[in-house]
Amino acid sequence: MSQQTPPADKPMRPATRFTCEANAAFGPELDYSDTSCFDDAQRGFVGTIPDARIEGKNGQAVWDLSFYRFLEEEISPDTVNPSLWRQARLNRLHGLFEVVPGMYQVRGFDLANLTIIESKTGVILIDPLTFCENATAALALYREHRGDRPIRAVIYSHSHTDHFGGVEGVISAADVASGQVQVIAPDGFLQAAIAETMLAGVPMRRRSMFQFGPTLEPGPRSHIDSGLGKAIGRGTASLIAPTWVIREPIETHEIDGVKIVFQLTPETEAPAEMNFFFPDHRVLNLAENGCHTMHNLCPIRGAKTRDSLGWSKYLDLALEQFVDDTDVVIAQHHWPTWGQERIRRFIAEQRDMYRYLHDQTLRMMSHGMTPDEIADQISMPASIAPSWHARPYYGALAHNVRAIYAHYLGPYDGRPANLNPLPPEKAAVRYLEYMGGPDAVLTRARDDFERGDYRWVVQVLQHVIFADGQNMTARHLCADAMEQMGYQAESSTWRNAYLLGAKELRLGAPPSRAGGAGMFSPRVISMMPLDMVLDFIAIRINGPRAEDMRLKLDWSVTDEKVTRKLLLSHSALSHNEGSHGKAAAAHIKTSRVQLAQLVNSGRSFAESLAAGDVPHDGDTAAIGQLFDLMDTFDSMFNILVP
Repeated sequence: MSQQTPPADKPMRPATRFTCEANAAFGPELDYSDTSCFDDAQRGFVGTIPDARIEGKNGQAVWDLSFYRFLEEEISPDTVNPSLWRQARLNRLHGLFEVVPGMYQVRGFDLANLTIIESKTGVILIDPLTFCENATAALALYREHRGDRPIRAVIYSHSHTDHFGGVEGVISAADVASGQVQVIAPDGFLQAAIAETMLAGVPMRRRSMFQFGPTLEPGPRSHIDSGLGKAIGRGTASLIAPTWVIREPIETHEIDGVKIVFQLTPETEAPAEMNFFFPDHRVLNLAENGCHTMHNLCPIRGAKTRDSLGWSKYLDLALEQFVDDTDVVIAQHHWPTWGQERIRRFIAEQRDMYRYLHDQTLRMMSHGMTPDEIADQISMPASIAPSWHARPYYGALAHNVRAIYAHYLGPYDGRPANLNPLPPEKAAVRYLEYMGGPDAVLTRARDDFERGDYRWVVQVLQHVIFADGQNMTARHLCADAMEQMGYQAESSTWRNAYLLGAKELRLGAPPSRAGGAGMFSPRVISMMPLDMVLDFIAIRINGPRAEDMRLKLDWSVTDEKVTRKLLLSHSALSHNEGSHGKAAAAHIKTSRVQLAQLVNSGRSFAESLAAGDVPHDGDTAAIGQLFDLMDTFDSMFNILVP
């Protein structure tokens, strides 16, 4: 794919009359005088550092909330949905907070929270954030106020990076190897954590830019929030494998004097996830299954669809089993809720929200409705919709409907006309022919923009842009419309997607970076099983170029005594346990360290082979044939233009 020359920038527009009116009239059922969430989010405040500013080794800030000082204004500007503005202000609160005596959270130092439980001889940490720098700073803040207590255990609530990536900022692999620290995780954690990072990593990273908006500057016309927290930040990611895996649906353990009831909740917000109940503290931790937002059933960055029905049932189980003995409910995002009556309502509404989404989508599916039709008609019950924790700050109602539909029926909507549509570029040319050409479309699109019909303007101008990616008039008008849609969006992820879409239409995509090798955290790579590395190689095989080729190779990780036999046949690469023996054309023999270096060196596998960095026996040319078939991915591929 050739990188287009970025067009000259066009300043962001102010809110139009239609956007001002839409935001002013938004959510009449919402009670902005209700300050209970602000009270909860500030309750138990112990201390913080100025603007939660965290510096990396080079002295540059990796996290700094000073850029969001504009959120100190209580009244939302015209360019922000007022409900989302409220959430963004809550997510700017930061510091160390006491939940109950002996249990603390550091909030606002990352997208996620660090939970700290004081134990008999030290502390137990839950979810060491996304990056090592953030985790180190969060732990230092705790120790500044509570003393330097040794870490006895680290618990991962689930398999998303913002809940484990900072682990080496609080403990070391040596601490774990010595038995000084236990690392506890739900069943399937390591496989799920690495799989999501690796196999679909290239497109997911590109798409996640639109979900979180990391290249958007903070400001009332740009980035204000990420729904679950302020932003994703940047820094050093890491991973230490669990030493203790929770496998049963309910397990009770005492860890350094702290009694914890673990409740597995697989295939909910993450493939591997669990809730926690602390009976002696009377605290229920819902991980990321019960937050102050409607969550995603499939994030716009992409992921396997989540089981909304199972999610609802696990919340129901937690409600039945734990709430009678609970005084406060917390999660690994946002702020706690105190009081049994409020807790019961909170969990019940979260449960019913996911159940309603599931059941009503299935009901309407059963009437023959398509995802777009369901998304256009469904609305939340009036009894739940006004609840702040049920608002779609991170998820979105329409997108969740499509996720449920795909979970059961896949991406096809059942209409034969949509079985094999033309791809966007070919379809765009034909659409323009039928519509009288790009000038005719632009004329009508300008009129629709002036009428405030931004959703249609974006939809129709996609045809002009995909027929001619260099039509800057169309790109700028489409950007203007996307911008207004972003200003009106209650969902932070939709706002970020629209505003970044507008930016890239005006400026072009960021500079290309080679994908594949060199894209992943070295510590994650160091944990990766050989089978997963081979799966990663397999998705990079260029099928047409591999036509009529047949190769047999062996690959061993020598210090782990693991060998896999590889077979390239019919342009597909398979691998299984064992060896081809003498039938193998070559045998690659890497240590675990060499395997990690090969995957994460920043060079192609073929370049590493040529440099002599792939230890092997047998026919070097055969290995070269395989490596030469591997595509290099452009991690900044175009999304807005052809």
